[in-house]
Amino acid sequence: MDDIDRLLGSQGQLVEFLPGFSPRPQQIQMANVVLQAIQHQQKVICEAGTGTGKTMAYLLPALISGAKTIISTGSRTLQDQLFFKDLPLVQKALGSPLKVALLKGRANYICEYRLYKHEQVGRFVSRYAVRDFHKIKQWLSETQSGDIAELTDIADHSEVWPLVTSTSDNCLGSDCDYFDTCAVNKARREALAADLVIVNHYLFFADLALKGEGVAELLPGAQSIILDEAHQLPDIASQFFSDTVSGRQFIELCRDTISETEADALESRDDVHRLCDAIINACNQLHRVLPAVPHRGPWFDIQNHADIVKQLQQLKQSIEQFIEAFEPIAAASSSLEQCLQRALSLQARLIKFTSKAENNIHWLETRKHNFLFNMTPLDIATLFRETTSSFPQAWIFTSATLSVSGEFDFFQQRLGLENATTYRWGSPFDYVKNTLLYTPQSMPEPNSEHYMDKLLEIAVPIIRAAQGRTFFLFTSHRALNLAAEALKQELAFPLLIQGKQSKRVLLNEFKTLGNAVLLGTASFWEGVDIQGEALSCVIIDKLPFASPGDPVLSARLQHLRTQKLDPFKSYQLPQAVISLQQGVGRLIRTEQDSGVLVICDPRLNTKAYGKQFLTSLPPMPKTSEIEDIKQFFQQRTATLEHSCH
Repeated sequence: MDDIDRLLGSQGQLVEFLPGFSPRPQQIQMANVVLQAIQHQQKVICEAGTGTGKTMAYLLPALISGAKTIISTGSRTLQDQLFFKDLPLVQKALGSPLKVALLKGRANYICEYRLYKHEQVGRFVSRYAVRDFHKIKQWLSETQSGDIAELTDIADHSEVWPLVTSTSDNCLGSDCDYFDTCAVNKARREALAADLVIVNHYLFFADLALKGEGVAELLPGAQSIILDEAHQLPDIASQFFSDTVSGRQFIELCRDTISETEADALESRDDVHRLCDAIINACNQLHRVLPAVPHRGPWFDIQNHADIVKQLQQLKQSIEQFIEAFEPIAAASSSLEQCLQRALSLQARLIKFTSKAENNIHWLETRKHNFLFNMTPLDIATLFRETTSSFPQAWIFTSATLSVSGEFDFFQQRLGLENATTYRWGSPFDYVKNTLLYTPQSMPEPNSEHYMDKLLEIAVPIIRAAQGRTFFLFTSHRALNLAAEALKQELAFPLLIQGKQSKRVLLNEFKTLGNAVLLGTASFWEGVDIQGEALSCVIIDKLPFASPGDPVLSARLQHLRTQKLDPFKSYQLPQAVISLQQGVGRLIRTEQDSGVLVICDPRLNTKAYGKQFLTSLPPMPKTSEIEDIKQFFQQRTATLEHSCH
């Protein structure tokens, strides 16, 4: 504990090694809680408001304790920031000799076997794929890690990536000729030998759900598990405890099978091609008769439609014929045997999906070129409780947004963490002095046909007063697109629209321009850190209630009703409060930041539950007068000009 106080205090090493670092009592308190949890193998939930410095508050005790630690973050971007930026600084400050490692899912590493196999077959869809393939092959001779994140000049959506990376379905494991030099295996060996390993939630839960990504090997030896951005865990856990079978999985199986039979020059390859073509055709025909794209809905609502029954039966017959014909030739090589095992697994999952099962939500999703049959657990609390009980290490959950009106019940109940100890530290930032919350009084109800017109009528003068420098956050893509078209005519500021470029490019442009307006939906509500004057206003169109039409949410709400619980109060409301907190958190990122928050939804003031949203926000002065916004920005501009002189 003395080490923590000394390191994070005004005379500590971090002051020397971290530019702009200043001591924060909340950070010191959280670091002491984390260290105690590690030492005594406790489960703790730590909500640390924006600016607390929670990254340092868990990194320091993890390194000081010397305990084998797994740190899981909300995204690969945050994972890289921890490993390449934050961790080296802390290690330097401490002079820590501990070994650290970065581990990602297998799809993030090059697969030599698949790369050379596709080079032999030479089937590329376009000249762009050929160009990207040659870049990758050249890079392969230079890379030490095999992490494809190094290849920044190849688009994330390049059609070549599935050809040169592996999945748990198509990896040959120890039977692979490249097993000893495999980038995935190298990363796993380094992780097993490390004292501290950084993963992301998707990888962490893929392994807990027995998807074989490498984390499961680490868990028994770890003494502490730290999960940052923990507010994301219930949804991610639900996704990975789900089971999915998709049209794309069948088609990729067929493509890989054709590649293997051609490379092995099997005499029966023409028969195999015919069987694969039958599966691909059955998938395409099934996709054609499923509900129009995009669609998310309960499976049992449409399962008896005649066309769907017919095409689904055709797919089942095609995969059965494939398996029957392929079994005799699969023994020719380990790669062919693996294709057979994939076919058997897909067949089993398809049968499971079309059979009614208790405690699972069966739902369908259709996309432009794919369909997904999903089986999602009705409740993941029991599954996750069993996981944390099976590994009695320290479990530390942290985020800026875990409580609702100061209570953690919603988060704890969703993950079965009722016995965890909770802690809460508010933001050290001066919201009273540096922010203003504007809630217009003249807005119609959100379902009104005039809502968008009124929203823009209010937003445009505010954006002008802010001189651009605005995040305009929406709860739907439809609303975003409508606003984008209207604002092109109304604003002289640069307009950055989600979907037009990658998220990274949009954020870099926003920072560089300094007077831009960025329109975004869900992915821009969290995990975005814009510091300084470039972001001075956040406008939120509506309170972020999840769509009740979502099949998983709908089933869970019905389940709560059967338990005599109010689904709105016990689920929809707390979930929306946490989402709003994330959106609000984009506004103030440093002690020097200031800005205006605009929440246009009238329900904040007209509904009784509006108080729950308001009491969960930082203490911000509130107004319904637009003149107060203009005055706020004028005063901030005057203050900045004065400080410059």
